[in-house]
Amino acid sequence: MSDLKEMPLVELTAKDLPAFCPNPSMPRWSTHPRVFLDISHGEARCPYCGTRYKLKAGEVVKGH
Repeated sequence: MSDLKEMPLVELTAKDLPAFCPNPSMPRWSTHPRVFLDISHGEARCPYCGTRYKLKAGEVVKGH
């Protein structure tokens, strides 16, 4: 998966959880079915569009 690092990266805060794709900033014409992503192990990638999601450094997740 050499192209993994080339895909867009979305950094999330704890308030943004649960993580899902497509995210609200994506254009409506490029949407796909909503997928919830588990970012508890560092980084997750959307299986449809390849967008990467990651928790911002220093963010603390409570109750998820």
